[in-house]
Amino acid sequence: MDRKRRSDIAIGALVVIVLKKDQPTGKLTKGRVKRILTNRPTHPHGIKVMLEENDMVGRVQKILDEPPHREG
Repeated sequence: MDRKRRSDIAIGALVVIVLKKDQPTGKLTKGRVKRILTNRPTHPHGIKVMLEENDMVGRVQKILDEPPHREG
């Protein structure tokens, strides 16, 4: 899966992002995707997402797993 392609990122997926304030240091944050904020199909710096935890926003650096299956 490619962190630069919107189609590879799903709501609920576990990802590692870099927050804007952490870009200079490269500090990473892990969480589940709440919303996908990038509208373009690709982005050279990673797709921007909002995490479920504290609504943190950053660009995806790594996709760790698929979203958990939820019974509807």
